[in-house]
Amino acid sequence: MDESAEDGSGYFLYHSIGMFPGKARQVAGAVAAVAQIWGAPDDAQWPRSLEIRARFLERWREVIHAPAGTLTAAENVTTALYSVVGALPDRHLKGRCVLIAADCFPSLHFLLSGMAERRGFTLRTVPRRAGENWVRDEDFIAAWGPDVGVALLTWVTSTSSHRCDLRALVEHGRKMGTLVGADITQGVGILPFDLAASPPDFIVASTLKWLCGVAGAGILHVSDSLLPECRPELRGWFSQENPFAWELDGFDYARDARRFDHGTPSIFAAAACLPALEWHAQQESGALLTHNHTLTRALIEGCRKLGLELVSPGEEHRRGGSVMFRSPAGAPAPALVQALRERDIFVDCRGSTLRFSPGNVTTAGGIERLLAALHAMV
Repeated sequence: MDESAEDGSGYFLYHSIGMFPGKARQVAGAVAAVAQIWGAPDDAQWPRSLEIRARFLERWREVIHAPAGTLTAAENVTTALYSVVGALPDRHLKGRCVLIAADCFPSLHFLLSGMAERRGFTLRTVPRRAGENWVRDEDFIAAWGPDVGVALLTWVTSTSSHRCDLRALVEHGRKMGTLVGADITQGVGILPFDLAASPPDFIVASTLKWLCGVAGAGILHVSDSLLPECRPELRGWFSQENPFAWELDGFDYARDARRFDHGTPSIFAAAACLPALEWHAQQESGALLTHNHTLTRALIEGCRKLGLELVSPGEEHRRGGSVMFRSPAGAPAPALVQALRERDIFVDCRGSTLRFSPGNVTTAGGIERLLAALHAMV
């Protein structure tokens, strides 16, 4: 039987939404189980639902090797970043700079630029060099002096798949007396990550991409050393050590990362992501990345033969799991994306940049179909 959209062989969108074998069936089962909990006329809804949420957080702790009590859920990376930046005391922000790269996830830049005036900081954005596709680590460091109160690193970018040297940047931040945060969304789940090896002060991420989950299930990790300083603005009954302490004048933050919770927590997104996280935990160490490297090497070689310009770093150790190419003159990227879609090959674009991210359901046959289709079109 020919490979088609149904088997995922031509699926190249892990930078957007990740897949794993049987995802639709397993997510449907997990959501149906939660529906049964919430539809039962008994008093077990919250105990059983909070157990599901706790399993979601525990799986995430295992993924990044986070200490107990340092990680909680967020709807997405933007709300996670708002929670932690909004919780920082003035000494980290007022009259200081927040440093970010121009190739960050734009939503995070939108958030910080909107918070700058009220919290009294200057947002400093490190640009790309003319004609280059990502912000160089050395340029980021050159812009990073002791006036920087908070630096937000993008581990792997969504527009070039450039992978920063997280350890070197975190070490520079320590020398500058800066709080260092990292958005690891585009790398976690495909690249090995160990919090002990490169310990930022806080991490934001999503389960949606290489971890193959669904929307609405982000996470926030805050280090043990930073947690006691944080007083989140967005707070509520679940931010307390005891959520059922309802004395109006007796609010007291939880001692751990639960202080970043607020109102009644969402359960469905965490439940829908658990099958993906449990599937991921069962995979042989390094197998997903090995599969990805095999496919990206073939993809790069084939696209170069077609004359497509590589927008990502050429060296694997400087790249995430995605590879990007410039759409050639006379072949607009949106038109190529549509033409590939009609052939059951799924990619996307940002401007003139075509984005390809082969994952566990993508196959060598899918690469061959993609290259053959590009050859016919380009």
